[in-house]
Amino acid sequence: MKALLCLAIALSALPLNAETEAERDARMEWFREARFGMFIHWGVYSIPAGEWKGKPYKGIAEWIQNHAKIPVAEYEPLKDQFNPVKYDPEAWVKLAKDAGMKYIVITSKHHDGFCLWDSKQTEWDIASTPYKKDLLKPLAEACRKHGLKFCLYHSIMDWHHPDWGTKKPWRGNADNPAPDMDAYTAYMKAQLKELLTEYGDVGILWFDGEWEDAWTHERGKDLDDYVRSLQPDIIVNNRVDKGRKGMEGMSKDDKFRGDYGTPEQQIPANGLPGVDWESCMTMNDTWGYSNLDHDWKSSEKLIRNLVDIASKGGNYLLNVGPTAEGEIPAPSVERLEAIGDWMKVNAESIHGTSANPFKSTPWGRCTMKAIDGGTRLYLHVFDWPQDGKLKLPGLANEITGARLLANRAKVRVEGATLTLPATAPDPVDTVVAVDIKGAIALEE
Repeated sequence: MKALLCLAIALSALPLNAETEAERDARMEWFREARFGMFIHWGVYSIPAGEWKGKPYKGIAEWIQNHAKIPVAEYEPLKDQFNPVKYDPEAWVKLAKDAGMKYIVITSKHHDGFCLWDSKQTEWDIASTPYKKDLLKPLAEACRKHGLKFCLYHSIMDWHHPDWGTKKPWRGNADNPAPDMDAYTAYMKAQLKELLTEYGDVGILWFDGEWEDAWTHERGKDLDDYVRSLQPDIIVNNRVDKGRKGMEGMSKDDKFRGDYGTPEQQIPANGLPGVDWESCMTMNDTWGYSNLDHDWKSSEKLIRNLVDIASKGGNYLLNVGPTAEGEIPAPSVERLEAIGDWMKVNAESIHGTSANPFKSTPWGRCTMKAIDGGTRLYLHVFDWPQDGKLKLPGLANEITGARLLANRAKVRVEGATLTLPATAPDPVDTVVAVDIKGAIALEE
């Protein structure tokens, strides 16, 4: 309990002393309502797609330069091949919207340093490719057109830049005897100023690559303050600083910056009440596009992940890795369309909900939201009861009505027990909406 309290304090720490709790809540409101977003990992690493010089590298594809220890001089020519002529940002946004996603986070720059916009700070960017055109601006415009929040992932670590402070023989600083982190930080801030002054409102800055010793806690605090000086309402994840506990993604204690935690490829077992968090996860095993990775999760698994995360009070950031030509792979599209079919019926049980109040829900998961005069519980039934009886353990409130979201059919209620049809309308997750009087109360 003490550890959770420290964690809650850490993630609710004010980024600037001037922000009140009410102001923070207002800034975080859309994020807490959204529950579901699209992650996009895209860059020149989509050209090798997991292979280099005929050798396959099974690690995550966007790390191919690191896996294969490719010198910058050999890696840079990828820009001369990058020509995503099939890129259709409006189609990407529509795909996300139809899946029930409320925001998109795209890699403005990953660890290899390549930029998806025409940066005035470097020629290692999209303007130096055959495609030449900015990839971020039309996506930002399409997001605004269709009502999604446009957000950016930006790597703190940079394998290309000569002044990044951690030297490796294959990196762009290999021949620099004394990399200058102050010079590198000035470079990164100049790039962030471009992104935060030329692309409209940015919902989230999703930092990453902070773990090497070259990045420090003091630099993290300074960067957080700098970003907020440009867009005060922006949300910044905890990877801006040094406090993240590995893939668990949560901050160690109250001295570290960041508005929310970032569990990676995992879902906290019991949730984290009162703490903002977002699980980022892949559909297969890699973030960037790979020709080698066909280990796709089923649409059932992805839907149940979304429900599990929402039932624990978190957000689900689900990744796609477009090809070098600019297409989202067909298996990703198929799964997003399946999620969209489920969300067309059940979105109200995800968006704007809060975490499961029950100690145990052996039949599945539960989300809830306030309604006029009471509370609506959304019972996500994964395991349909053979006897047709679904019990709400410990519910002290009077139930005023219940229905299935799948077909709007009413459900008979006796005390805290629901009588369901013989078979589940949706074998993946049938949602039962249960209205109760007042705020939820549970018996001891």
